[in-house]
Amino acid sequence: MNVKQGIVYFLGIGGIGMSALARFFKAQGREIHGYDLNPTPLTRQLQNEGMKIHYQENTNLIPDNVDYVVYTPAVPTSNTEYRYFEEKNITIKKRAEILGEISKNYFTIAVGGTHGKTSISMLTAHLLKSAGIAVTALVGGISKNYGTNFISSDNAKVLVIEADEFDRSFLNLNPEIAIISSVDADHLDIYHSSEILKETFIKFAKRIKENGTLILHQNLNGFFQQINRKKITYAADKKADCQAENIKIIESEFVFDLKYNNLNIKNIALQIPGIHYIENALAAVIAAAEAGMPLSLIKQSLESFKGVERRFDYQIKNNDIIFIDDYAHHPNELKVTIDAVLKLYPNKKITGIFQPHLYSRTKDFYTEFAEALEKLDEIILLEIYPAREQPLNGVSSKLILKEIKNKNKKLISKKQLAEYLKNNKPEILLTLGAGDIGLMLNDIKKVLKQ
Repeated sequence: MNVKQGIVYFLGIGGIGMSALARFFKAQGREIHGYDLNPTPLTRQLQNEGMKIHYQENTNLIPDNVDYVVYTPAVPTSNTEYRYFEEKNITIKKRAEILGEISKNYFTIAVGGTHGKTSISMLTAHLLKSAGIAVTALVGGISKNYGTNFISSDNAKVLVIEADEFDRSFLNLNPEIAIISSVDADHLDIYHSSEILKETFIKFAKRIKENGTLILHQNLNGFFQQINRKKITYAADKKADCQAENIKIIESEFVFDLKYNNLNIKNIALQIPGIHYIENALAAVIAAAEAGMPLSLIKQSLESFKGVERRFDYQIKNNDIIFIDDYAHHPNELKVTIDAVLKLYPNKKITGIFQPHLYSRTKDFYTEFAEALEKLDEIILLEIYPAREQPLNGVSSKLILKEIKNKNKKLISKKQLAEYLKNNKPEILLTLGAGDIGLMLNDIKKVLKQ
C-alpha cells in the first residue's frame, strides 16, 4: 500500500477514529481533504495541522485528483459526496479496511472488547513510548499526556490500534497480539444477539497470527478455550497470570500491587480511578511486556499516565465542587464509573447527567441503564443522541426514566440544563454519554464556577 503519494479524502473526518487515521496519512506525507457535518474543536485542530475540511455536501469543493476515499459507516451512502465518488469510480474504503492494510507493515497490538478499548490502547502506547520503544498508535480518544489521538515515532515497528467490533470491523485485522477485555452484549442492531456477538469475537481471536498472543480478562478464559494461541489472563482481586492485589484508596487515588511473571510491584498509584482502570492497566502491561518493554519501568510509566479525555476526566476538582466527565454509554460502563465515584466520595451527594447514545441501544438496555443510574443521589436524563440512527417508534429517554426506582430523577432538555444547574448547584457532578454532551462541558463549567 503506497501511503506516500496523492490525496486521501475522508468522509466523516471529524470522527475520533477517522481523525487519527487522517493524522497517520498526513504524517506519511499525503495531502488530506475531508467532509464532516459540523465543525468541532477536533476538526479545527485538523485544519490547523494543514488538512482541508468543509462542512456541507458540496462536490464542487472536492479536489479533482483524489487518490482514494476513506469513509465511516456514520456517513450514510445517500450522502451526495459518497454518490459522487461512486459515479466517478474512485476507490472508496472503510476505515477498518485501511487499518487492516496498514497493520500488515507492523508488529500489531489490536485492542478489542466491548469496554475499555481506548484506555487500554492509549495506556499500551504510553508504556511503550515511555520505555523508548518506537511505536505508532491510532486511538479513539485524545491522550492527556500527548494532546492527540495519534502517536507517531520515527521508524516505528510496533502499531497499537483499537479492534472495533462495530460492523465487524476487527475482522480486517491479523495482529501479533490481541487484547479482549469484555464481550458484553452491545451493537445488537448489528449482531441481533449476544451469542452472535461472542461468536464474532472468537472469529477475531482466531485471526491472531499463529505464534501470536491473546491477552484476555480472566472472566473470559473459559469462553476462549478453543483458541489455539498463547493466552495470558489478567484480573483485579482474582487469580490470573497478571493480577492486582491489595487495592486501596489513598488521597483520591486507587493504589494496588501488581503480580506478574514472578514480579511483585508494590503501591502503584494510578491517576485515573476505578477497579476497571486498574484492569485496563494490567492488560496494557502484558501487551507492552510482550512487545519488549522492561518490567522494571512499569511503575513509573503507569503512574505518569494522565488518562484520556472523556474517560473519568476531572473538569473541576476543588473544595467547593467536583466535576467529572466520562464517555460511558453502556450499562456496564455506567456501573463501573459510578462505582468508582461512590468509592472515592462516599459522603458526598452525587448528581449524574446521562445522555443516552443511540435509539437501538436505549431500546435494548433501558432497564439496565436504569439500574446503573439509580445508585446516584440525583439523576438527570437528556434526550437520546441519535448519531447515525433514525428515531425508533416509542423509544426515548422516558423509557429509562420510568424504570429508575430512585425518585430524585428528571428528564430535561439540553437548553434547560444550564439554568437547572445554576439553581441547583451539585456537590459532585458526573456527566455521562458518548453523544454531544462532550461538547457541552465548557458551558457547564462556566455555570458551576459562577
